[in-house]
Amino acid sequence: MFGYRVPAPNEALLISGRKQHGDQALQFKIVTGHGVFVFPVFSRATTLTLAMQEAEVVEDCFTQQGLTLAVEAVIAFKVGDDHESIAAAGRRFQGDQSQMSTLVGRIFSGHLRSIIGSMTVEAIIREQQTLADAIVDASKTEMGKIGLAVDSLQISSIDDKGAGYIRALAAPHQAAVNRAANIAQAQADQASAMARQESERNQAEYARQTAVARAEYQAQIDAAQQKAMQSGPLSAAQAQQAVLAEQALVAQKNAELREAQLIAEVTKPAQAEAERIIMLARARAEATRLSSAAAAAEGRIALDQRVIDQLPEMLRAVAEGLQGANLTVLDGADGLNKMVASLAGQGLAILDVVRGGVSKAVAADDAAPARNGVPKAIDPAGTAGS
Repeated sequence: MFGYRVPAPNEALLISGRKQHGDQALQFKIVTGHGVFVFPVFSRATTLTLAMQEAEVVEDCFTQQGLTLAVEAVIAFKVGDDHESIAAAGRRFQGDQSQMSTLVGRIFSGHLRSIIGSMTVEAIIREQQTLADAIVDASKTEMGKIGLAVDSLQISSIDDKGAGYIRALAAPHQAAVNRAANIAQAQADQASAMARQESERNQAEYARQTAVARAEYQAQIDAAQQKAMQSGPLSAAQAQQAVLAEQALVAQKNAELREAQLIAEVTKPAQAEAERIIMLARARAEATRLSSAAAAAEGRIALDQRVIDQLPEMLRAVAEGLQGANLTVLDGADGLNKMVASLAGQGLAILDVVRGGVSKAVAADDAAPARNGVPKAIDPAGTAGS
């Protein structure tokens, strides 16, 4: 709109030319933060910056000890926010606002030399913030008169211009710092070496455990393979063993069967034949006993009876011997009967021989009393008596 002016947020609008109402001390109107009508021809409006500005100070200063220090500082400042500060700054810098930085630099240079002159190098180095606060406090009055406010002051550099004083002051601390740094580096290297060695030991231990586990696994695999390879022959051997066991059982059954056959074919017939011969012998003995009237005959009969009584035991012993014997019998049952009859005939022959020997002994015994003139009798048991 024609004649309507709006200042920026960081500007102040200064209007002059018409009589301003309000504060009679001010010859112009100050507008900030809102717009205003400026009548052409009758009024004139200009702007004053309220933005932050900076000024640099580079000054050679003498310390309390007489040493020269080159000090660099940076000052951040701006026009004050109140109307009095804006009016003071407007009167002084409205024509050339760039003069603010130059004037501020000169003001702070004087205060910087003054304050540093009352301090030692050690205090300046150690207490830079105290130095900056002292300079700001010393310049407040002057800065307020020209409508400026200092936001901050920072000492950016302090140099003894090659004298070596600051370096000498720093040497012990630098040596201590270097020593501490070397110790820390040595400790760090030691810790790193220990960690590396521990890592190597852990890796070696892990490798050893891995090798042992791999060897155990390989041993298990080899054992399984060997077992698998041996399972075939082992199964065959077990099967052969089972076959042999079955064959042994079959052989045992065959032996038992053969034993039963021998008992049925040899022992039983032999026992039967022995019983028949015993009965025949007893019959003969009974006939002999009945037909003989003499005492000598009775003695022979008693002797025959003894022999006959022993004959069954003899034949039974022969039969039992045949029971476990491994005999080969020809012609089947006929051959067996022939063998038994032969044994029985041998038994009768033995009986005849014994009987003949007894008869001769009795005859000799009978002849002896006749020669001596003394008769002798024979008892039924076959023993001589007087």
